[in-house]
Amino acid sequence: MNYYVSAVMKVLQGEPLNASDKYSFGLPPILSQEDWEKLLNKTWTDAENFASLIEQLPESKLWEDFSDNKYGNYYRNFHGIIEHVHYHLGQIVLIKKIILQA
Repeated sequence: MNYYVSAVMKVLQGEPLNASDKYSFGLPPILSQEDWEKLLNKTWTDAENFASLIEQLPESKLWEDFSDNKYGNYYRNFHGIIEHVHYHLGQIVLIKKIILQA
């Protein structure tokens, strides 16, 4: 979830889209509470920064091509991120229910 948000944030900051699915699982292992806290802090910070960048975007930009027309428009990409995060949130909720029932 964090990987693509970071890639899209860079586009919103004027950089080219530089993302590949093969890098989306490149998260360092979580080996301690400190590692977990770092991940949480990065997640919340990126979410705040991402929301702020979207808020600053002129509404007309939502309908323009995102980086390249093959990726659809900005709206489609933002909506896709929201749907994808909700999908994973649902997975987390189900896993938590399974663990608590065990």
